[in-house]
Amino acid sequence: MNIIAIGINHRTAPIEVREKFCFSHDESREALRMLKQNFFNECLIISTCNRTEVYGSYAALCPVNPLPVQRIIGQLIALKSADAYVRTDHFYILEADQAVSHLFAVASGIDSMVVGDIQITNQVKEACRIAQEEGTLGSQFNRLTQQAFHAGKRARFETHISEGAVSVSYAAVNLAENNFSNLSERSALLIGAGETSKLTAKHLSGKSIGKLLIANRTLSHAQELTQIVGGTAIEMNHIQDFLNGVDIIISSVDTHQYILTKSQIEQAMITRHHRPLLMIDIGVPRNIDPTVAEIDSVSLHDMDALSKTIDANMELRKADIPRIQGIIQEELAEYQKWYLSLNVSPLIHDLHYHFEQVRQDEIGKFANRFGEDDRELVDMITKRIIGKLLHHPTVCLKNGFGDDDSDQYRNLYVVRSLFGLQENTH
Repeated sequence: MNIIAIGINHRTAPIEVREKFCFSHDESREALRMLKQNFFNECLIISTCNRTEVYGSYAALCPVNPLPVQRIIGQLIALKSADAYVRTDHFYILEADQAVSHLFAVASGIDSMVVGDIQITNQVKEACRIAQEEGTLGSQFNRLTQQAFHAGKRARFETHISEGAVSVSYAAVNLAENNFSNLSERSALLIGAGETSKLTAKHLSGKSIGKLLIANRTLSHAQELTQIVGGTAIEMNHIQDFLNGVDIIISSVDTHQYILTKSQIEQAMITRHHRPLLMIDIGVPRNIDPTVAEIDSVSLHDMDALSKTIDANMELRKADIPRIQGIIQEELAEYQKWYLSLNVSPLIHDLHYHFEQVRQDEIGKFANRFGEDDRELVDMITKRIIGKLLHHPTVCLKNGFGDDDSDQYRNLYVVRSLFGLQENTH
């Protein structure tokens, strides 16, 4: 399988690196066009707060002219102007079955920072939508991504992996609950109204948060969210006016500038008489100036700091990982079977066509020696002989034979060579 995955994630790079290599939708579109023009037949980019991964399919390459992986990485880094932050050793490179299995693991939620994170399904679907619009998703990757979604669906319905509403947003609310115990007596400011913020708001509402403010650049989006979970919508540029009255701030906004700076929080803490303030930054890139952590009575946690809470929650789901890995292997086998059929079906057709041509040619040489009745009998007998001769080889080809992909493709080549079959000859 000529499929490759190139990426960084929370295991290979800290948040300082991941936020520099996080692709917006427009940046993903630009990168997809570049990758398809220069390297791949089909490609897909999945970019979230915890990973940026490129999946690509390419034409068969000879050993002396391999896929220029390091050049691909270099161009992606250059596109983000991130050469001062991102190194090539932050990347992992997976090929063939490993790349496919990894995508299935991502879609199933077992490769997320929080095992079973259900947000990843929508994030992969969004990545597919963008690739489809840019024309970089063809028949091979359409099938690949559908198989990935099927693996994810099976994981959610056949195991307990998504039970308990564990996610980055849940981990943030859990952290708040651990800090303040009874959230019904506390007030929270939620910055952002995207998918992560929506989940965070629902978790806060489920914990009976005493007061909830939701700030967003588009006020109507914040108002729509308050209609679902309650609370009050405020405009983003009025945040400073509300810092005095909240105990918890959770921010998740797609921005390349800090929403809250150290000077803003210093000023607010004076007004608050240094009443404790918990700040949780789950944005990538980060929304809150990291130096805010230096201020007395302020407790700042970012995505990496949430990992301790996340680790505790993950233990509840780890028991199902082996079962999901089994599901992934089953889905991989299905995809391999389909992928192999792309080459097997033409071979089976060519093999039967070749035998039929030989049969007709040989009968034709003796046609004038048969009467009409004999000709029909010979025609029937020779067709049955060929059918029996080709039955077992056809079954073997359809079912696949060989220990792995390389064996199977080598065997297809051997069959073509044995019978002198050329591809696309008729």
